[in-house]
Amino acid sequence: MNPRALPWPEPSFRTVEISDPRFEAGGIRHATVQSAALGQRADALFHVPQRAKESPDVPLVVLLHGVYGSHWSWAFSGGAALTAARMQAAGSLHACVLAMPSDGLWGDGSGYIPHRGRDFERWIASEVPALARIAAPCVTERSPVFLAGFSMGGFGALRIGAKYPQCFAAVSAHSAITRIDQLAPYVDRQPAAFSVSDADHCVLETMLRNHGNLPPLRFDCGLDDPLLEANRSLHRGLEQAGIPHFYQEFPGGHEWPYWEEHLDETLRFFSGRMADAPVRARPGNTDSK
Repeated sequence: MNPRALPWPEPSFRTVEISDPRFEAGGIRHATVQSAALGQRADALFHVPQRAKESPDVPLVVLLHGVYGSHWSWAFSGGAALTAARMQAAGSLHACVLAMPSDGLWGDGSGYIPHRGRDFERWIASEVPALARIAAPCVTERSPVFLAGFSMGGFGALRIGAKYPQCFAAVSAHSAITRIDQLAPYVDRQPAAFSVSDADHCVLETMLRNHGNLPPLRFDCGLDDPLLEANRSLHRGLEQAGIPHFYQEFPGGHEWPYWEEHLDETLRFFSGRMADAPVRARPGNTDSK
């Protein structure tokens, strides 16, 4: 995948607050930053295991939450750090750092897309990896970055990963919203302020626009999930377009026990690609042949 310039400057933060290592537990680090993309402070958790601290250019896995949640959701509702630690101890996951950012905390959910005056996808694609390099110095500009999420976060992962394929070594989603209008029943504010671009409203449309440049892709959905047909439709659309991907269905619904259980699938998918992952493109890079 050829690196391409990003549409934003290299992130720089006016203020960053990182938790004191003396009071951290389970490898969980807290960070609050003044985000230029959001025009406000934003929060993220990082799981930084000891094994990762001892390695160079450690891969970064960014996990996006769903509606109503925040930066703590994956760690304290889904046990993501415990899952990663278990898999690393068993040798089924390479040493890596987990980044668990908030979505920007707009209403019940930002959708991880640009709004008027707030760029929620810039926060995820550009600022969160930059913040990771501060909170966990074992993550560097050479570290491959992986992106995953569930529900609204699945929409964010699939769409942002497809829109900025040069940024991510692989993408995964669970129980994903596939079109922004599917978010409407779950939020208190209708997305009138969202970007009007079709590529920001529809996962398939974004992927079709970047066909041939997409990172490795997987997604899954529960058999009792109300978004099952939407995920099957995305799978069929990708098949018809000849876009390589892995799609799976498992028993379960749109709920934390499902996402906790199947995070393993995402981390195994990523782990198999960590050793040979391309270096992440940095803002300011130019097209190369």
